[in-house]
Amino acid sequence: MVAELGGEIHEHSRVTELDTSGDGVVAHTEAGFVRAPRAVLATNVFPSLLKRNRLKTVPVYDYALMTEPLTDEQLDSIGWRNRQGLADLANQFHYYRLSRDNRILFGGYDAIYHYGGKVRHRYEERDGSYRRLASHFLTTFPQLEGIRFTHRWSGAVDSSTRFCAFHGLARGGRVAYAAGFTGLGVGATAFAADVMLDLLEGRHAERTALEMVRKQPVPFPPEPVASAGINFTRWAMDRADHREGRRHPLLRTLDAMGLGFDS
Repeated sequence: MVAELGGEIHEHSRVTELDTSGDGVVAHTEAGFVRAPRAVLATNVFPSLLKRNRLKTVPVYDYALMTEPLTDEQLDSIGWRNRQGLADLANQFHYYRLSRDNRILFGGYDAIYHYGGKVRHRYEERDGSYRRLASHFLTTFPQLEGIRFTHRWSGAVDSSTRFCAFHGLARGGRVAYAAGFTGLGVGATAFAADVMLDLLEGRHAERTALEMVRKQPVPFPPEPVASAGINFTRWAMDRADHREGRRHPLLRTLDAMGLGFDS
């Protein structure tokens, strides 16, 4: 869509600095710079170019499996007749979908944070998470014992403490940003794009009056507290899931404060 609208996409051109000392915005890379009147930051899981936003998200790795196509008999055996999108209600939840060619996508549960908020390709190859998902899949669909998983993948999610994106302006209104989609970005990114354009243009619209646009999330603490807190929260969520939902005092405190952690 960007290309269709006349925009140019420059891959492998990491922006190292935003300079707003003069008119407009200058985005510096290692090989050059781009000058524009205004800029939009959509950096997803990567560290924000705005220092004030760097603790408002953490990258959390989510994992998914895809089965081979199911036969008509296998589909009948599980009773999934209306092709609904499904998810369970655990703290560390699973989500599952039927593809057009009747494969089951099954993902979720593990939400893995790496110390320092690092994003690395090797974190996507976590065999233990895939084995755990396969086991959970067969617990959910025991009728499909023996089915093959033909695909697996992982990716980092930009998680915020309130489970939805935040938006705003910086650098004298010349830079708009949106981040922290927490795994719910397929539809929300289109909404966020409209919000950022409204903010840059100074338009007062119904969407810019929403509390999720007007207010910022509570930031995560810096390391080493972040890693310890996130992993302890994961332990507490798993404990609650195995104790019929009875929540650890930490989770009750986070609930009362409207804070959380997941992918």
